[in-house]
Amino acid sequence: MKLTYKHAIGAVVLLFGAAAPWLISGYELSLLGRFLALSILAMGIMLTWGEAGILSLGQGVFFGLGGYALAMHLKLEGLNLANGDMPDFMVWSGVSALPRLWYPFANGFFSLACVVIVPGAFAAMFSWLVFRRRVGGVYFALITQALALAFSTLVISQQAYTGGFNGLTDFSTLFGWDITSLGAARVIYWITLVLVVLAYMFLSWLLSSRFGVMLRATRDGENRVRFLGHDPVPYKVVAFSIAGTLAGIGGALFTLHSGVVSPALVGVVPSIEMVVWVAVGGRNILWGAIAGTLLVNFAKDQISSALPSLWLYGLGALFVLAVSFLPTGIAGLFQPDTAAERVVRRMLTRTKVRTAE
Repeated sequence: MKLTYKHAIGAVVLLFGAAAPWLISGYELSLLGRFLALSILAMGIMLTWGEAGILSLGQGVFFGLGGYALAMHLKLEGLNLANGDMPDFMVWSGVSALPRLWYPFANGFFSLACVVIVPGAFAAMFSWLVFRRRVGGVYFALITQALALAFSTLVISQQAYTGGFNGLTDFSTLFGWDITSLGAARVIYWITLVLVVLAYMFLSWLLSSRFGVMLRATRDGENRVRFLGHDPVPYKVVAFSIAGTLAGIGGALFTLHSGVVSPALVGVVPSIEMVVWVAVGGRNILWGAIAGTLLVNFAKDQISSALPSLWLYGLGALFVLAVSFLPTGIAGLFQPDTAAERVVRRMLTRTKVRTAE
């Protein structure tokens, strides 16, 4: 493989990423770890939206499934279930015995398996039911948005079993390992960084394969693909399932970094924010999805702390500007025939039209 300046830049970024625990404070490391976890989810959105043309406004559901799957184990670890011990919020809610659904999550390996399998399987089932009826475009986006609303409402309503609006928090150990120390935070950060790299490499390979070609063909002309004798449904289902799995992994990692998972992270608004990250970074470029996630979330951390009431307005304006003037996102500025060049051409064309009129 021929090495290019892009590989050199990537190596430098990885080097700084690996050294981050010694370069920044513990709080900043926690933030960076959370945002990297979110970038795994963002790469899944890039796969479905950018490559397959499937706009989902409900990725928070799969993010939440992964986060809650791990959080349920973290709440049970250290409890003596044989003596009838239960998580504190269940005791406060008056639950008399641990629900049967919770018992398997006492096993850490079962919980980790659910982090990967449950979001992916649910995404596969949901997308197959929808895509086989040839539902797409804005209708699919609205259905996924309704799914996010239903999921967050369900979690909030089941206070005694999910922690309700407050969610699940106050985690201390994983497999007997104290996860509250700075040393643990560094290890979890490195694990997150490795998984980001692995997800990037996997998706790069996938998109360069025949599967990626079929996804782009489906995006650009689904009816043409059908006319040529190919069924686009399996490709779309697989892509959506992969995105759901990545969202679940991102949710579990985010839960480890933040120490909490709640409905506030999985509803309609968070799901829309996830799309904005990818739109700003670049929905057709993998590293753009990562960059957009980091930039928007760091901006959110700074702006929302100073002007909390204005952040959502700023986020909306950012999305409109990105879609209107940078359709390929920030990453598109570094591609041949950049978005900046297209914006200039568009402005010149409009000027000529107005002059002619």
